[in-house]
Amino acid sequence: MNPMQQMMMQAQRMQRELAKAHAELDAKVFTVKKAGIVEIEVQGNRQIVSINIDEAALNPDDKDMIEDTILMAINEAMETIQAAHDEVDERITGQAKR
Repeated sequence: MNPMQQMMMQAQRMQRELAKAHAELDAKVFTVKKAGIVEIEVQGNRQIVSINIDEAALNPDDKDMIEDTILMAINEAMETIQAAHDEVDERITGQAKR
């Protein structure tokens, strides 16, 4: 087998590994808790699975604070998922994302 064929086979193997690893991450559920009042579950494919708000926080005067907390939790979950995808890419390809 010549070096070009070996490189092609290695690239195809890497693509299969990446696809498998990303599929596993897409199925994984990431949980983020914020301020003890909001818990967000997001699948690795970035689909929100659930939002749980502590009943004690459901005071109408706290509406803005609850909305901000939910927003922070969702953003953190998305960052965590992106970091997991980047880690898989780097582990398999040996190259970090910029």
